[in-house]
Amino acid sequence: MTVRITPLTDPDAGPSSRRLAWLASDADAVPVGSAFLRLFTRAGQEHLAELELRVHPAERRKGAGTRLLEAAVAAAREDGRRCVVTQAEAGSPGDGFLPARGFRRVLTLVFARLPPAGADVTALTRIIEEPHPGYRLTSWEGTVPDDLAETYVESRHAMDDMPMGSTDFGTVTWDLERVRAAAAAIEKRGDLLHTVAAVDESDGSIAGFTELVVPGDGEGDGRHYGTGVLPRHRGHDLGRWMKAASIRHALERHPDLGGLLTDTADNNPHMMRINDALGYAPTHTTFEYQLDL
Repeated sequence: MTVRITPLTDPDAGPSSRRLAWLASDADAVPVGSAFLRLFTRAGQEHLAELELRVHPAERRKGAGTRLLEAAVAAAREDGRRCVVTQAEAGSPGDGFLPARGFRRVLTLVFARLPPAGADVTALTRIIEEPHPGYRLTSWEGTVPDDLAETYVESRHAMDDMPMGSTDFGTVTWDLERVRAAAAAIEKRGDLLHTVAAVDESDGSIAGFTELVVPGDGEGDGRHYGTGVLPRHRGHDLGRWMKAASIRHALERHPDLGGLLTDTADNNPHMMRINDALGYAPTHTTFEYQLDL
């Protein structure tokens, strides 16, 4: 098959990254695939590019994927990137395509889902009501309130030691601008962000947080984003406490939700145990692949 690769203009640029895009089409100018390359622009991740590549199932194994990959990798090299990362579900065509082209597997993510029928609200309430001396829960919708903003930004460091396998992910530096930009991006696409935080009662600072994003119409599946507890506050079961409160809120506020999704690195047994205890059942496994340039 004759494949034509056309660079596209992608308006999806933000304070932390910009994107390049390509369209693959056949001899009749019919689109058969696409590639998007996200170039991170913040300090600590300027070496990193993230690839999303899709080819129509009927057009695979005809060269479109290879041509799209070549265009994206060449652009990453030209921009001075050190590596390109991408994901493929275990057993998918991409899981075979990527290793054959020099990518190595660097992280395994286990996805799990909690359907409303599988949630034990009584058990969730019992967890929420368990005493946690020295701590209390608080929550908010959308961006963080001004009075909690400073310590919430500091609490994002709870993610600094998040298990990432051997991924050359770099360092994500969170400041208030980035926190507010992330919340604004979720709102702009029409989704709802709900955050639950554990507060250290000795000084009013945030010890940990968990985020859940729900479709704006309250239907379909919600998805857990970050969950983290600062190292000095670990060992008090705050992660399970916060996540239980987040789940109960979502189920009560959005009764038409199809379910709640989460993903966890397989080398993060602590969070996997929390998910198991809260009723999440594994659905599939995805691999993070990396190409070193």
